[in-house]
Amino acid sequence: MTRTAVLKTAGLALVTGLTLAACSSGAAANSELGTIEPGVLKVAIQPYAPYTDYKDRQLSGLDSEILNAVAAKLNLKVQPEVTDFAGMLAGVQSQRVDITIGGVAWSAERQKQGLFTDPPYYSPPAMAVKSDKTYKTVKDLEGLRLGTVEGYVWVKSIQAVPGAKLQAYPDGNGVIDDLGAGRADVGFLDPLIIIAAQQARPDLGIKTQYLTPPTDDQVKAKPEYEYFRSYMTSFYLPKQATALEAAISKEIRAMYASGEMTKLIEKFGGDPDQFLKPAAHIAPLRRGVDRPADWTPPSI
Repeated sequence: MTRTAVLKTAGLALVTGLTLAACSSGAAANSELGTIEPGVLKVAIQPYAPYTDYKDRQLSGLDSEILNAVAAKLNLKVQPEVTDFAGMLAGVQSQRVDITIGGVAWSAERQKQGLFTDPPYYSPPAMAVKSDKTYKTVKDLEGLRLGTVEGYVWVKSIQAVPGAKLQAYPDGNGVIDDLGAGRADVGFLDPLIIIAAQQARPDLGIKTQYLTPPTDDQVKAKPEYEYFRSYMTSFYLPKQATALEAAISKEIRAMYASGEMTKLIEKFGGDPDQFLKPAAHIAPLRRGVDRPADWTPPSI
């Protein structure tokens, strides 16, 4: 969600000559991190508020604030480049940027072409529903009108639900509009998008619910149900950037331990228990792939 195989597009623009994230006082620039330009962290983003955005000459959003905090601790100045989702990945894989953030889910295929940090948070299976309805399991979704955005990974998941009717929209606004008007029953979107819509349009009576993830047996029977589970959103770097990836992952873990990550999740309306505690299926995905066999995902 990607959001695992999702391409989210936005208008193409290039922002240059701008540096954000003040350096931590007294810290010396770490030339051993191997950034393209010493002391500068070039980051590619797409406009996808409230995860990443660029307005008023500043990066904003959850992922942006996490990166800014990490960069300050590493004495790096953040230089943003605004592109689309495909451009984010291509910029990393061709080493035109040092890192990309926001909307890049870990996958076994992507890690072959780049490096992933430890997860700054986990994206839980969130549903937008009318406030008088309650759905808990995949079984509860059978026969319902289920909405999502065209091309999102939930399209395949919805198509696998018995009797469910897929309603695909050009963007998240269409999902929210039809939920509010009663033309859809459940919407699958990134959780902070739903929370932001609740805050911006309280008159629609929409709330966030979290789906109970399908079991291993259910996923084995219907692999498409994998996307009804939480997934790892991580920061993505070039394959050669091993020192930088290790340094950023170390700072991410420190933010879990200090409570700083919890505060940021709460600032954007997320539930730390949902965003900062990995589900049981998470660790095995990376163990022996791009992490040691005894790797433990960060957790509060």
